[in-house]
Amino acid sequence: MTSKRLLQTGQSTIELIVSCLMLVPLFLTLHLLGKYLDLSQTTTVASRYVAFEGAVHHSSSNTGWKTDAELATEVRRRFYSRNDLTVKTNDVVSDVEAERNPLWVDHKGTPLLQGFNRINVNTTKASMDTLFNGVTNVLDHSAHFELPDGNLYAGTVNVQLANIAELIPFDALNLSITRKTVVLVDPWSAKGPNDVSDKVKHSELVFPTTPLLVPATALSPLIMIVEPNASPPSVGQVKPDWVPADRLRPY
Repeated sequence: MTSKRLLQTGQSTIELIVSCLMLVPLFLTLHLLGKYLDLSQTTTVASRYVAFEGAVHHSSSNTGWKTDAELATEVRRRFYSRNDLTVKTNDVVSDVEAERNPLWVDHKGTPLLQGFNRINVNTTKASMDTLFNGVTNVLDHSAHFELPDGNLYAGTVNVQLANIAELIPFDALNLSITRKTVVLVDPWSAKGPNDVSDKVKHSELVFPTTPLLVPATALSPLIMIVEPNASPPSVGQVKPDWVPADRLRPY
């Protein structure tokens, strides 16, 4: 019994040491993994912002597309600086401690994002021909609505994070987070009612307004006799925002 008891002496100590070797590094890096996840989620939201800006500043808009440099400035200021800073128009973030996110630091307090210039934005515009353009071209090669062809707008945000010294394996990860969002913009938009009218009038085979003007003019008196309260057909007139008077409810 004595020899067996001596052989078991120190077993719990060894088990504790082995457990600590496994659990202590996990506990030390758990908060770091959470910060990486937070940066990843922020990058995802930033890419959505970049992509959806194309839905507003598209090729047919008065302001046109935003450049990658403009979007990078907005993303750095609105997503990667302090959360309590006020968002201002044309505001630029600075590489100072007061404007950094205090959460994104390692166990020594060193910023994971060493500089805002490590945040880059890239946008691409891809063409996707609309079905309506294809149908009108088959019927009449001259009937092309000239809808915007920069339909697919992709926003990509890339963030390069610093390595963490003296913490294996984070001291040589060279971690880079990239997120991409693609949205469909400019599918059917026009610059206004006049633009819609011009596109329709230049598609005579698909919308033969001018050839129908003569028979419609001849039939107008007959229509007024059969239905006196009806208005004659307005063939040849394209009014995108016009609503017939009989469809309006009196106030």
